[in-house]
Amino acid sequence: MTSDSTILPLRDSALYANRELGQLDFNFRVLAQAQDPAVPLMERLRYLCISCTNLDEFFEIRGGAVRHAVEFGLPAGMDGLDPSLLLNRIHERAAELVAAQYRCFYDELRPALAEAGIRLLQREQWTTEQRAWLRQYFIDEIMPVLSPLGLDPAHPFPKILNKSLNVVVLLEGRDAFGREGHLAIVRAPRSLPRIIRLPDADGDGDALHDFVFLSSVLSEFVRELFPGMHVKSAHQFRVTRNSELIVDEDDMDNLALALRDELLGRGYLRAVRLEIDERCPQDVVDSLLANFELPANAVYKINGPVNLNRVVQVYDLVKRPELKFRPFQPRLLRDVDCMFDAIRQGDVLLHHPFDAFTPVLELIQQAAHDPDVLAIKQTLYRTGKDSLIVDQLIQAARNGKDVTVVVELRARFDEEANLGLADRLQDAGVQVVYGVVNYKTHAKMLLIVRREGPLLQRYVHLGTGNYHSGTARAYTDFSLMTANPQIGNDVHLIFQQLSGLAAPLTLARLLQSPFTLHKGVLERIAREAALAQAGKPGRIIAKINALNEPQVVRALYEASQAGVAIDLIVRGACALRPGIAGVSDNIRVRSVVGRFLEHHRVWWFGNDGNPELYCSSADWLERNLLRRVETAFPILDPQLAERVYREGLLNYLADNQNAWQMGADGHYHRCTPGPDEAPFSAQLSLLEDLYV
Repeated sequence: MTSDSTILPLRDSALYANRELGQLDFNFRVLAQAQDPAVPLMERLRYLCISCTNLDEFFEIRGGAVRHAVEFGLPAGMDGLDPSLLLNRIHERAAELVAAQYRCFYDELRPALAEAGIRLLQREQWTTEQRAWLRQYFIDEIMPVLSPLGLDPAHPFPKILNKSLNVVVLLEGRDAFGREGHLAIVRAPRSLPRIIRLPDADGDGDALHDFVFLSSVLSEFVRELFPGMHVKSAHQFRVTRNSELIVDEDDMDNLALALRDELLGRGYLRAVRLEIDERCPQDVVDSLLANFELPANAVYKINGPVNLNRVVQVYDLVKRPELKFRPFQPRLLRDVDCMFDAIRQGDVLLHHPFDAFTPVLELIQQAAHDPDVLAIKQTLYRTGKDSLIVDQLIQAARNGKDVTVVVELRARFDEEANLGLADRLQDAGVQVVYGVVNYKTHAKMLLIVRREGPLLQRYVHLGTGNYHSGTARAYTDFSLMTANPQIGNDVHLIFQQLSGLAAPLTLARLLQSPFTLHKGVLERIAREAALAQAGKPGRIIAKINALNEPQVVRALYEASQAGVAIDLIVRGACALRPGIAGVSDNIRVRSVVGRFLEHHRVWWFGNDGNPELYCSSADWLERNLLRRVETAFPILDPQLAERVYREGLLNYLADNQNAWQMGADGHYHRCTPGPDEAPFSAQLSLLEDLYV
């Protein structure tokens, strides 16, 4: 396909961007939304908090993994960057992000909020009346649940819970037992609200809102905890720990038990970051770093609250719709009483959140109560609290249906919830399967078997997102409901494989990892390259959340060299670099960050005028393509395929409001309308007819 001179090295920093740094940089694009005056003020505050929360999770997972690689001498990644050098770059880039976050809060958002009557008060701004009220609040509501710990030979440094708020207190004097004061630690229980709303002194109701951070109240009144001692100073700090659970999956019978044991210790795994008040004396900072076994560049000195993301509570506490995104009403399927009749008449496509998730819920609810339904099989990765889907699956089992649910216990940060979910389903008589050893089940599948006359009919739902009503309102995803017999049989075979023991399957329509999906993507990229080499148009458009699988990256480079025009819409980290002369001239990469989290995965291959379009649960990552159970499903109805192509791909390629274009150096530049272009937002265009 390429000459010897263009064979690409396995590791080359000019060709391969680093995934970890790319994932970290995504937060700068989120933060840009917080700095955009065109975004409603309270939504800007929410974007700031999202960037802070994302940074927390980055350190808990990716930062922890890189530190692990450093400690165990693991090799460099695709870009050839040594893990120790990468860890240093992570800390440097994260420090830039943290500085930008606090500048955004103090220089832009806090003044704008105050102008709108929403004040986040620092200690020096408290009135005499507010200070008195807060002191009494501290004595009545906070102090009774605090347990300060003085540090001495009898009281070594306590265990500090991941991301918990703490105050280190410098003391002078002797206590009642004659012990010399030095340092004490005050840990804030998670039962305490991190944002405290002050009473409305002026009687303005919703016109004026005054808030303070719990950290400010603790620092101001901490002396109440040490009567007779002199408090020299008090400094808040927070430590972030590695949160990746490691369990031995050799014995799946014990996976649930092993996860329960691991969850007990998750909050106290290896530290990866320390945030601390910038005024804290250096000798105290050094002592904390030594205790947490962290290098000097892992400390982030903060001018303000160390838990800035907690300000998101203000978003929910303030009822000011004019400061938030305009509400909308998702589309509902019209004139549909029976979901089975509707699906039997033709495939049903839903584009969330613009189309309501309700039809999926109705399909499961009707299946649970329909006497002709014999069996329901479903994968569950994330469901959220009080899931109506889980309620209906339990009801179906109680109604005598054969219900099998594949619960993925290893869904990151949802492990505890999924353990409880599995227990609840099993107690109701549902057959619960935990998936396959060493392969997360990330596919989104629902199969309903219904008797219709002398035949059994299969109804299927496949999606790019989770069975979670909350994320269906906040993430962009596609859902397909179909009675296509080939797709139904494919899904049946995959469930059979997950719940039992079966050799690799031959599927008629679906691609499945870890078997045919990776190979299928590579074959389709190679086909477009062959078409281009034959003088025919080669064309690929893919919308995914992340890209780092080496063979896919190399295949895309080679397709570009063959003349294939390639557009990639990659929300987060992308290991490929576009626009490199002689390598990726024909590849363009863009990222879209808007009101909703871009989550659907759509792949379109030109195929010489007979295009193929797939939706999938999988990104083009090593883990998705090679180490998970995933599916990619074709949209076979030409009208529905055209709709996905138009709404999910062309729409986003035309965006010049919320889109960012990646350059050959790996840096992103925000797209703006050209001289003859009108402003266009992909998400807003899909909302135009839905506003209420």
